Amino acid sequence: MINNYTKEFNYNLKLAFPVILGMLGHIFVSFADNIMVGQLGAAELAAVSLGNSFFFIAMSLGIGFASAITPLVAEADSAKNNLGVKNALKHGLILCSILSVLLYLLMLLAIPVIHYMKQPLEVVELAIPYLYIISISIIPLVVFEALKRFSDGLSNTKYPMYATIAANIINIIINYLLIFGSFGFPKLGIVGAGIGTLVSRIIMIFFLSLIFMKKEKFKPYVLNIKFRIVDSLIFKKIINIGFPSALQMLFEVGIFTAAIWMSGVLGKNFQAANQIAFNLSAMTFMVGVGLSVAAMIRVGNQKGLSDFIELRRIAFSVFMLTVLIEMFFAVMFLVFRDWLPTIYLDTENLSKTLENTEVILIASKLLLIVALFQIFDGLQVVILGALRGMQDVKIPTIITFVSYWLIGFPISFYLGIYTPLKSTGIWIGLLISLVCASIMLYLRFNYLTKKLIINGR
Repeated sequence: MINNYTKEFNYNLKLAFPVILGMLGHIFVSFADNIMVGQLGAAELAAVSLGNSFFFIAMSLGIGFASAITPLVAEADSAKNNLGVKNALKHGLILCSILSVLLYLLMLLAIPVIHYMKQPLEVVELAIPYLYIISISIIPLVVFEALKRFSDGLSNTKYPMYATIAANIINIIINYLLIFGSFGFPKLGIVGAGIGTLVSRIIMIFFLSLIFMKKEKFKPYVLNIKFRIVDSLIFKKIINIGFPSALQMLFEVGIFTAAIWMSGVLGKNFQAANQIAFNLSAMTFMVGVGLSVAAMIRVGNQKGLSDFIELRRIAFSVFMLTVLIEMFFAVMFLVFRDWLPTIYLDTENLSKTLENTEVILIASKLLLIVALFQIFDGLQVVILGALRGMQDVKIPTIITFVSYWLIGFPISFYLGIYTPLKSTGIWIGLLISLVCASIMLYLRFNYLTKKLIINGR
């Protein structure tokens, strides 16, 4: 019986692994920034955290919207509808390009709000110039996501991975040169990290586009695209899937962003510790995101074939694989919770010993909770992926809003601001929201697939 699910593990991982590395590429940009900037001090690390908190909100909307391209491409590809694949790419690119510019303009308007958020003044002054630079990178990032989601839908998940690996190498090099002023380059601190991020994200688009132009499988879809000829019905279909998907990501990323802001109210050391916990959990979360894309592709394919029994079996195989992997991560966080935070700070800097020690102690406590919610964090995003593959997005959007903002946020706010738990209380609220989302999304998927099997067979 179990073999019915475990036999799918290899193919699930084959699809998911490049996506995982590709998504880790986005997070690794932040990871590299955090480690390098962390050598400058807790204030600089907190500033990157505050700046990225604004960017992550915009990024969640862009990536969430672009995710609508994958199930449409997967369904058209399994049905051998080449025109449908090309139309999904073309219309998705147009919409994502427009959205990326709007998100950039909204970020510019939002930056002055930082002054009214009760964040440490030292952190705010460092964060603003950094944020002005990385905000520009939302445009190439969202356009890249459109291209990536198209490639994912064709079950070619490795090429976006290559692009992100190349971009990250360039980001690290630029960071080294500009953050610390190496080899005669100007020492720009966290502004240098922002420049590295921007350049690396521009390069990702050119790298992936070049691959598409050279590979025979992609040429029929990427060459001779007539952008002036559009179909409003395809736009509507992408928006109907993309907008709720964007809201789903916004609700989840939004509550983690709120956690960053609440930690800032507690002080720069709490904010720096929160950033460490957030960045580490974000990296393991990308494994769940990769498996979520695998679920979306495979469920989308089975939907195109109208084989709902296989759809359910394959989805459950991804769920099972996710739980096993996330249990491993949970153990790793428990075992290494005292050592992991030291990666982010210069522990040999005697002038900042007390500051760094406090940050490490706070982060170590937070990683206890991060370990506990690994399973639920991975499970909820994978079930969401399966539901997107079925093109069911409206009810899941309501579920995510209720879980994160009506249940999780009030608990985080109360425990974090009004009890001695402080940062620990904030993350307890995050844990509860993920548990609720996992349960309700599973019930939704279970109901829909049983209904499809009964009605379709």
